[in-house]
Amino acid sequence: MRTYDFSPLYRSAVGFDRLANLLESAARTSQEGGYPPYNIETTGENAYRIEIAVAGFTPDELNIEVKENLLTVSGRKTANDDGAAQKTYLHRGLAERDFERRFQLADYVIVTDANLSNGLLSIALKRELPEALKPRRIEIGTGPALIEGEAKAA
Repeated sequence: MRTYDFSPLYRSAVGFDRLANLLESAARTSQEGGYPPYNIETTGENAYRIEIAVAGFTPDELNIEVKENLLTVSGRKTANDDGAAQKTYLHRGLAERDFERRFQLADYVIVTDANLSNGLLSIALKRELPEALKPRRIEIGTGPALIEGEAKAA
């Protein structure tokens, strides 16, 4: 497991702290365990979907939160004690442990929908640029029309 030191970037670059924080976060995330597994896909020009395998979790046990471009998905498993005798497993392959997954979102990416179906939590994302940032065409005007046969006064 390799650790990266981004302190030289902080010393020599001004205003790039967010980039350095993203790099540190990515390095930290890649070192974490792979539970639960997930997919990130593009579904359109400015549309994305994150699918997270959350078998055994109910919607009440899952939480999705967005704060300052950070999407956090967490699962807290409630006790499965229903008053019956304890279950005896011969093999237990379904991980029903608590988790927290974080995804750094680009500017202007918003969560538009979330659904839980067949053990997959699907989170739809869309990039919505404000009108002020969208490209716009600027009309090019021409100078005042000259009357035919008259020269410009100098």
